[in-house]
Amino acid sequence: MKFLQIKETCIYVTDLEKAKSFYHDLLELPVIDHVKGKHIFFRAGTSVLLCFNPDDSRNKISPPPHYASGKLHFAFEVSREDYENTKQKILKKGIVITGSITWKNGEESFYFEDPAGNVLEIVPQGIWD
Repeated sequence: MKFLQIKETCIYVTDLEKAKSFYHDLLELPVIDHVKGKHIFFRAGTSVLLCFNPDDSRNKISPPPHYASGKLHFAFEVSREDYENTKQKILKKGIVITGSITWKNGEESFYFEDPAGNVLEIVPQGIWD
């Protein structure tokens, strides 16, 4: 098999309005679909971030039931040229950077949390190439 990418990333949040305020208003991701109390979906480049209310999605028939809890993690990729600018924008919006790592290849990434406590990361393009 030759997968091209992970097309969707799914997280679970009980307060979809807070998720919308964070991901759409602060991180500027376009909203694809929003059904109050059920889910909100965002476009992130060529990928999609799915935010499901776990209380609703655990009882679904189609797609199959799914849910999780705890501090989930995923990363947004930005161009190398835009990495520092993105970091500064995150800080200017009042989002607290909770950590950073310099990887073995010399590349840096940084971490912050969404309102539900999920751990988000910003990585420069090609970090794992």
